Amino acid sequence: MSKGPFAVICLLLGPLVLAQQPQAQPQQSTPTTATQAAPAGPPPPDTLLDGTPVKLRLSQTMSSADAKTGQDVPFEVIDDVKVDGVVVLPKGATAIGNVTEAQPKRRMGRGGKLNITISYARLADKEKVALRATQGGNGGGHVGAMTGAMVGTAIVFFPAAPLFLFMHGKDITIPQGTEITAFVEGDMHLDMAKFGAAPAGASATQAQASIVIESTPPGADIEVDGTFQGNTPSTLSLATGNHEITVKKGGFAPWIRKLNVTGGNIQLNAELVAAPADSAPVSSPASVTAPATPPH
Repeated sequence: MSKGPFAVICLLLGPLVLAQQPQAQPQQSTPTTATQAAPAGPPPPDTLLDGTPVKLRLSQTMSSADAKTGQDVPFEVIDDVKVDGVVVLPKGATAIGNVTEAQPKRRMGRGGKLNITISYARLADKEKVALRATQGGNGGGHVGAMTGAMVGTAIVFFPAAPLFLFMHGKDITIPQGTEITAFVEGDMHLDMAKFGAAPAGASATQAQASIVIESTPPGADIEVDGTFQGNTPSTLSLATGNHEITVKKGGFAPWIRKLNVTGGNIQLNAELVAAPADSAPVSSPASVTAPATPPH
């Protein structure tokens, strides 16, 4: 067959062959996990959060030559750990690790083994907070991880230590003062009142009321709950609750009022009565609630 007819046949069959081929469907974009994930809410109040870093310092030298499995390993907290601005794990607090595996150097050039896991730290309220050696919550947070953290830290703070640690056939030694960072294991809700924080709602309970105290004649002494507060006229701030107001002036009978202060502004005017000889103090009824006057 000549080239001319063959080219004509190819031109005629080409569109048919293309029409038979399946058409590629455009790919639909699927939302990524990041876009599907709900935005993280604010951390819960009064909670020491999982993964909170805790800087520690080893309190004694540890060596595979004499360490025993199950032995406690003491640490000291280097920096304060705070929750909502309140120190819950103070600098100098105690933390404890444990030896999980210890073998001294052996024959035929086999070096020693020393695995340590971090266990807990003691909070300011004497409760224990669980710690782990790695920041991630799953895997690698226990046996053996602490050794790696210490060795890594030793490279920075003790330049000679890595050469000794990895020298063939030698015991593993971790010097006193080696610094590591541990992490809180799981969220821990705290009773902040045990750390000196004001309990929730305390601001409302301890709300202040303004009270103006005048007297006729002026210049009398003012006592609140038996404590001298100044002379009339005066403006005082009182916490909400029950109080006893006494106004005294020489030659006059004491003026006494019992108030149930609920807030707002209160104004009192003590009309002092001249005290006859051998007279008893003039007192108000057993309980009086002073109405709050709106601020001007």
